[in-house]
Amino acid sequence: MIEFKLPEIGEGVIEGEIVQWLVQPGESFAANDALVEVMTDKATIEIPAPFDGAMQTHRAAEGDVCAVGSVIATLSEGASAPAQASAPAANAPARASAPAANSPASPARTDAAILATPAARALAREHDIDLASLPASERGRITKREVVAAKQQGLSGPAPQVMSAPPPMPTPAPVAVPAGMPTPAARPAAQPAVAAQPVARADASARTDEYLPFRGMRRKIAEGMSRAYSTAVHYTYVEQIDVTKLVALRNQAKRSAAEQGVSLSYLPFIVKAVCHALKRYPIVNAELDEANSRIVLKKRYHVGIAAATDQGLMVPVIKDADLLSLLDVAREIKRLGEGAKTGKLSRDELTGSSFTITSLGTIGGVLATPILNYPEVGILGVHAIRKVPVVTEDDEIAVGHIMNLSVSLDHRIVDGFEGASFLQEVRRYLEDPTLLLLAGI
Repeated sequence: MIEFKLPEIGEGVIEGEIVQWLVQPGESFAANDALVEVMTDKATIEIPAPFDGAMQTHRAAEGDVCAVGSVIATLSEGASAPAQASAPAANAPARASAPAANSPASPARTDAAILATPAARALAREHDIDLASLPASERGRITKREVVAAKQQGLSGPAPQVMSAPPPMPTPAPVAVPAGMPTPAARPAAQPAVAAQPVARADASARTDEYLPFRGMRRKIAEGMSRAYSTAVHYTYVEQIDVTKLVALRNQAKRSAAEQGVSLSYLPFIVKAVCHALKRYPIVNAELDEANSRIVLKKRYHVGIAAATDQGLMVPVIKDADLLSLLDVAREIKRLGEGAKTGKLSRDELTGSSFTITSLGTIGGVLATPILNYPEVGILGVHAIRKVPVVTEDDEIAVGHIMNLSVSLDHRIVDGFEGASFLQEVRRYLEDPTLLLLAGI
C-alpha cells in the first residue's frame, strides 16, 4: 500500500480542507484522474492521481482540515481493485435482502441523504421537486442547474394532501310541552355550548429536518465574515445617484461593444469610477498592518467583484483595473464570473484585492450594509437602477434613472469625512460620465 499525502497546493498554503472524495475505497482510477476536492482560502482544487491504481482507504474525512504533507489516503498501484474491498460487496446482497422480507420495495432515499448544493435544495423545496428523481452533475452532486431543468420539464413531487371537512354537528331533539301550559313563541333552538376543537391539519409526520454539512466554501465564508466583523469597526454611508446620463451613454455604447464581442453592463463604469476615486482618497485603498503598527497605502488597484455561485459567495479579482480599458474590464468581469461559477479559477485570481464591489444586480434593494472583505478597509454595495420622476435644472419633472450606492468602511482607518468624500467622488464620475471619457476610459 502507498500513502497518499496532501501535496503542496500553492505558495504560502499550509493546509487544506477535504471537500469531497471523488474516488471511494475499492474503486479504481487512472493516472491524473481527480481523487479528491481540496479547498484552500477560497479556491477549490482537484488533486490528481499520481499513477494507475485503486483507492484503499480514506485517512481524512470530508470536512477535515489537513496540513500539507499529511497522509489523507492509502492507494494500491495497478488497475485492479484491492481484495479487501470485495468482501463487503459479497455481503451486500444479504444485508439488502433483509428489508425485502417485511416490505415489497426498499424505502426511497431522503433528500438529506442526497449530495446537493444549498441553492439546489432551496429551489427544489420551493417548487416541490424530488431531488431523488434528478440526475447528478458531472461532479457527482446535484446543482441548481439540474433543478432548473427539472422545473422547466414540469417535474414535481406528490400532490399535497387535501384536508377533510369536520363532521356536522348533531341537531338537538325537540322538547315536549306539558298539557295546559302555554306554548312559548317560536324561536330558534339554543345551540349547546361546544368545546373548541383543534384545527384540522394534513399529516406532517413525514417531515424531517434537513442537515447541510458546514464545510468547504460555506465554512470559509463564515470564517472570513466573522473575522471581518469582529476585527474592523464597520460604518456605512449611503448616497442616491442620478445615473440618467450614464444610462444614455451605456445604451449608445452597447452596440459597438457587442461588435467586439463584449456584453457591456454598468459594472465596468462603476469599476473605473472607483479606481479614480481611490486615487484621490488613497486611505480607502489601504490595509492595517497591526503586527508592524502601520497603515499600508496600496499603490496598485486590484478590484474584487463579489460573485454568487452554487458553492457560495466568491470574490474574483481584476488585477490593475485602473490600467485596463472599459471593454477590457468588461471582458475580465465576464471571464472571472464564469470561472467562479465553474470553480476553475486559480488561487491568484481569488486573492490580493485592495477594494471590493458587491452588486445585487436586478434584485436591487434600497439599502444594504456590506461586510468588509478583510483585510480591506472599504467595500461598495451597488443597487438596481430604477426609473423615477426627477426635477431637472429647469425645475421641470422628467423621467430619470436613480441608483443607490452604499459604502462600508473600517472606522479605525477611514474617518467619516473621508469615506463620504470618497463616495461623492464616485458619484461625480457616474452622474457625469464625460469625466470618465476625459480620464481615458
